[in-house]
Amino acid sequence: MFIDEVKIRVKAGDGGNGCLAFRREKFVPRGGPSGGDGGRGGDIELVANQHYNTLLHFRYNPEHRAERGRHGEGSQRTGRNGDNVELPVPVGTIVYDAETGELLHDFTEHGQRFTIAKGGRGGRGNMNFATPWHQAPTEHEPGFPGEEKHLRLELKLLADVGLVGFPNAGKSTLISRISAARPKIADYPFTTLEPNLGVVSVDDDRTFVVADIPGLIEGAHEGAGLGIRFLRHVERTRLLVHLVDVSEYTGRKPVDDFKIVMEELEGFSEELVAKPMIVVASKIDVAQDPKRLDSLRRLAKRRNLPFFAISAVTGQGLPELLRAMANAVFAPQPEEATEQS
Repeated sequence: MFIDEVKIRVKAGDGGNGCLAFRREKFVPRGGPSGGDGGRGGDIELVANQHYNTLLHFRYNPEHRAERGRHGEGSQRTGRNGDNVELPVPVGTIVYDAETGELLHDFTEHGQRFTIAKGGRGGRGNMNFATPWHQAPTEHEPGFPGEEKHLRLELKLLADVGLVGFPNAGKSTLISRISAARPKIADYPFTTLEPNLGVVSVDDDRTFVVADIPGLIEGAHEGAGLGIRFLRHVERTRLLVHLVDVSEYTGRKPVDDFKIVMEELEGFSEELVAKPMIVVASKIDVAQDPKRLDSLRRLAKRRNLPFFAISAVTGQGLPELLRAMANAVFAPQPEEATEQS
């Protein structure tokens, strides 16, 4: 099961209460206040972990509470601090305040930490209130409450290349041929129900990550089909590879398929259609009418988009497509080129 959005409640530990105590010892001629401070409550930290790829572990455990600090004791003994709680999240998780919508943190690297809720400070014992003119204070403080927050966690997969297109356009077959990913492949639409990631090795020292996104249909950005749930996963990609089925089995024109998917991408986010894109005519091994392939090639040329014709089943055109994908992924980005200059 792929879970990419959850709501959770976190409660940091409360601080321990300060102690009210006085020394009453036989050989201590001058007694006095000896109440210690309470311990600090435990924090709740989110930690990015590359071994997690969904938020499923939060679905059935949505509440997390840290330990409170122990109360102060006599003889000026401070209470023990509460233990912190670490919650692992996948790399690519964005944390929002569920009540205000404020962006709190974006995890982009393995091992990143963020204290999402701070524990309460321990209360002061009565020894802190002693003064020369107030030598037997009875004042002491209760522990301060720890922070409590309602959070919305949203996962955006970190991939270099995103495969988009209509259902059954050949995206799963392609990722299975160029990587070790083994998604479900069948001859009916919506066989991909969740994003699949595959690592593609170009040579000994260059690899990139490809994400296979469930197919888009008309109205996807408004909630039709499955695509709206997963379009967010291509927002971080450097390159979009748009697969269009040019076989006759779809009953649709390849050019129309391309335009519909582009409209859905633009409807979700204008930044998506501005990303570098490669147009790929898929399933050319079963395409009988060359006009369907030519019409898509002309459309890509008018839009100044690189065009490749492939068959993921036979492997035709895959080496050329892989080189183009690698060149686009490893090409300096505009912001990187600016920094280098």
